[in-house]
Amino acid sequence: MPDILAPTLEQIEALAQAALDSLPETFARNVRGVLLRVEEFPDEETEREMGLESPFDILGLYRGGSIAGREGSNPSPFPDAIYLYRRPILDYWCETGEDLAHVVRHVLIHEIGHHFGLSDDDMEAIESQRPD
Repeated sequence: MPDILAPTLEQIEALAQAALDSLPETFARNVRGVLLRVEEFPDEETEREMGLESPFDILGLYRGGSIAGREGSNPSPFPDAIYLYRRPILDYWCETGEDLAHVVRHVLIHEIGHHFGLSDDDMEAIESQRPD
């Protein structure tokens, strides 16, 4: 088997940025300013809050207030951020054999969907649109 290195944090971030750039403009313009972070795993606090049995149980997380539930005069005290977790994403990628760019785009859209308060059907419709 040839020596193949797993994609780095920077490479996953580049895939995530390409996925962001491929989103429909009406969707993408509303997430400008949302931080995008790629980390190896969720931190211990996140693991506890989410009740995870393993740090591999979560591929991504949206942190911040939902646009749907946010009142204009009561913004979230923390910046909105989307976290993608490299090692769990890579495990999922290896287990499923799906295209890594597709996996990253799927996780990103799912997490952005939380920002908008979208249903699973809405997120699937966005995912089904071909990237530019």
